[in-house]
Amino acid sequence: MIARFAIPFFLLMALVVVPLGLALLFRYTLPRKVWRRTAIACTIIIWALTGYGFLFGFQQFEVRHVEFASADLPEAFDGYRIVQFSDAHVGSMTGSRQWMVQRAVDSMNAQHADAIVFTGDMQNIWPDELTQQSSYFRQLKAKDGVFAVLGNHDYDVYQNCDEEEKTRNCAKTVKALRDMGFDLLLNEHRIVRRDSDSIVIAGMENWGTKKRMPRKGDVIKTLTGITISPSPFIVMLQHDPSCWREKILPECNAQLTLSGHTHGGQISMFGWSPVAMSYSEWGGMTYEGARAIFVSTGLGALIPFRFGLPGEIVVITLRKK
Repeated sequence: MIARFAIPFFLLMALVVVPLGLALLFRYTLPRKVWRRTAIACTIIIWALTGYGFLFGFQQFEVRHVEFASADLPEAFDGYRIVQFSDAHVGSMTGSRQWMVQRAVDSMNAQHADAIVFTGDMQNIWPDELTQQSSYFRQLKAKDGVFAVLGNHDYDVYQNCDEEEKTRNCAKTVKALRDMGFDLLLNEHRIVRRDSDSIVIAGMENWGTKKRMPRKGDVIKTLTGITISPSPFIVMLQHDPSCWREKILPECNAQLTLSGHTHGGQISMFGWSPVAMSYSEWGGMTYEGARAIFVSTGLGALIPFRFGLPGEIVVITLRKK
């Protein structure tokens, strides 16, 4: 329900509920002569930040470069470049924002990646949102292909319809992603080869700890059948970063996990985001021994608002340690 009314809910909270709440707080905690002026000043600041985030912040964009080094990486893959993008939410990039999709595609192609990976949430609510965007994403090019997994929104769970229709709509979403040229991994993996060396790009279905998050991911099924090495180098794609500690770390040896989902909270002030209260890994690289997860803060968003945290694509360079 909240997903379908996310924008009006956000505006109601930002423009009405929060300012009123602060005004009541100030009324009973500050001297009578200053509480009104303080409340008015805070309201103006909140309204200004909200307007900026909608009109300008959401359009900001950056290309982020990171490296991951592992002793398990085969020599032939030293310098291998993976471009990751996540949480496109293209339903928020229609009309006057259509250019944002082309900008992202052009930026990804400009990296001359060995592989491009998408870590889920292409749509907001409905598969029809993908129709006018498909021609853009078909332009994506990488030497070893474009790989993808589904995010929670891509399972069509936020629609006001029965389960059978949701299942049919999810099938439409899957077809649309494959028509874009994505190699969609549904608890599957692919072997990428360089001469006699190889690595694994694996894709789990969504698995989340929060309420109403699809829990279709299966680590064992995703990696079954890998025979290239006793300890292959695995890049695991999983939309929800909470899966990393709950399932991936204890159930497999994937050296690098790539996730999204959090959007970084869509707001960052002095390096802090409110989403840090919900997710221990919500943006950037986190290590657990020799293993790591990188969480992208996303390209777009269901609510077209960002402040201090621009949309991003990420260039991940693998290094032999």
